[in-house]
Amino acid sequence: MREDRRLRRDERPNLRVVLVWLALAAIMLLAALQRVLQGQFPDPDDALRLVQVRDLLAGQGWFDTTQYRIDPAPGGMGGTPMHWSRLVDIPLAAVIGALAPLFGQAVAEQVALIAVPLLTFGATLWFVGRLAWRLLGPQVAVYACLACGFLPALLFQFQPMRIDHHGWQIFCVALALWALSWREAHRGGVLAGLAMAAGLTISIELLPLAAAFGGVLFLRWWRDRYLRWWLVAYMQALALGLVGLFLATRGVRDLAQYCDAVSPAHLGFFLLAALGTGAVAWSTRAERFALAALLALAGAAGLGFFLLAAPHCAATPFGSLDPLVRDFWYINVAEGQPFWNQRPAQAVPVLIQLLAGLGATLALWARSLDWLRHWWRDYALLLGAAILLSLFVWRSAAFASAIAAIPLGWLLARLLERFRTAGSLGGRLGAIALIVVLLAPSTPFFLERELMPGRFDRQIIQVEESGCEIRAQAARLDRFAPATIFAPLDIGPAILVKSRHAVVATGHHRAEPAMRDVIRAFTGPPEEAQRIVAAHGAGFLALCSDLVEPRLFAAAAPDGLMAQLLAGTAPDWLEPVEFGGPGEFVLYRVKLEAQRREMPASSGPDSGPPQS
Repeated sequence: MREDRRLRRDERPNLRVVLVWLALAAIMLLAALQRVLQGQFPDPDDALRLVQVRDLLAGQGWFDTTQYRIDPAPGGMGGTPMHWSRLVDIPLAAVIGALAPLFGQAVAEQVALIAVPLLTFGATLWFVGRLAWRLLGPQVAVYACLACGFLPALLFQFQPMRIDHHGWQIFCVALALWALSWREAHRGGVLAGLAMAAGLTISIELLPLAAAFGGVLFLRWWRDRYLRWWLVAYMQALALGLVGLFLATRGVRDLAQYCDAVSPAHLGFFLLAALGTGAVAWSTRAERFALAALLALAGAAGLGFFLLAAPHCAATPFGSLDPLVRDFWYINVAEGQPFWNQRPAQAVPVLIQLLAGLGATLALWARSLDWLRHWWRDYALLLGAAILLSLFVWRSAAFASAIAAIPLGWLLARLLERFRTAGSLGGRLGAIALIVVLLAPSTPFFLERELMPGRFDRQIIQVEESGCEIRAQAARLDRFAPATIFAPLDIGPAILVKSRHAVVATGHHRAEPAMRDVIRAFTGPPEEAQRIVAAHGAGFLALCSDLVEPRLFAAAAPDGLMAQLLAGTAPDWLEPVEFGGPGEFVLYRVKLEAQRREMPASSGPDSGPPQS
């Protein structure tokens, strides 16, 4: 049996992991430098996260995550309650709050936008490297960290200015994975449970992976009843961690049952499941199938409580979206769609890397003995579950990539060794080809695009690539007194982060009624649009004419308001504002008589705020 590498303190790869992180961070910063200098966020969610942190530092309550500049009421506060967790705000607020008195708000924000995602990446690499070292040695630890630099789904979530929550969830997965390698069931299970509790508090989308971790620990119990404390410690730490973090970030004033964030019904489910798991572990010596039945009964009790407390959450949080919102917004959010709805040139290379990681894990399982063989089986199950989740929700490929990095590092080390020892040119060329496929599987797509550019005409212009220069134009909007701006969903966060103005809606589903109104207005006749705009008290209407969202609206309704605006024929209740900017940015002032119209923007029994 192989000696436990944790006892070999002299070969720890700490310095090498730090050096790899520094090198990758420098490359990532250089690659993003132009975008950083121009203030281009990778995603609108990053811009809105900065708005949330600014509001917190300006005095908004810790337990109050309402964004008061999204769908403000015409005569009062209004606003939209966000489903985001304050946990992600902590490091950003800490950096900005500490540096702003010394260097000013702008410099402090710039430092936070660069440092926080890169430091989160470094922390993730630390645990990836430590786990790879424990299992496979210091050389593979370095290669595993290097492999992270070639996993696009992973790197995207850690690039400078990527301050939304996904990077922290990847860190939680890496931490939980590392905890499963500990010797002591109680300590390892508790750390894994706390890590997943933090990840679930940040976003409930991690729930399937939390279940996968629990499933792997159940299999340990199934294999050996003396390993049952792994699952007990994990479930109890997960449940208590969720309760503690709920109280710390939500308090007791907001006990509403939401389906898109951990809420009281979720807490009840996990507490009952944890209590049932502990009771089974303490009170019975049931074997395998009887054990599975007892644990299933504990889970059923928790699920029954959940369904009684929140029956409307039996479907997914997006399952009850308004058809307009679903068709014009949700299905166009590529990262939330399944693999088969992605662009092949971007998704297929990622899937190749993930499957290569799974294949390497199975190879490690086949060649290992004793406890290490059991470990790689558990690892393969976790990676397989993460890949399966990715097929249905593509952004979860980032979680799968973090798990796949270690077997990919081992495979890379094997290929490099084969290259060094190959006795023929063909053997070396074959090893190089496999390394290219492993680290850069998008190469064939890149070559095809270069050789046949006509097949790859760009159909979608991203917000940061728009000719309307929305960041600069939004900042110039502050020449006008603060008002509500009626704008397409995609440019709303840029207006919020660069100006004092409010917007009617952004692409965040808790503002579903307002999102529906924006879509209805831009796809409906100008007369109906006038009533909707007036009901929201909007003083201006703005759009970027070269983005995909306005074109979708115009294509869906050739006689609608957006089609007329793109054609340059605005209705008489909109007054063009000469802004002096690029022609792609269009701004109108809503005439006073339109603002005074009093007609509700939404009607029908489902016009209230959504609970999911």
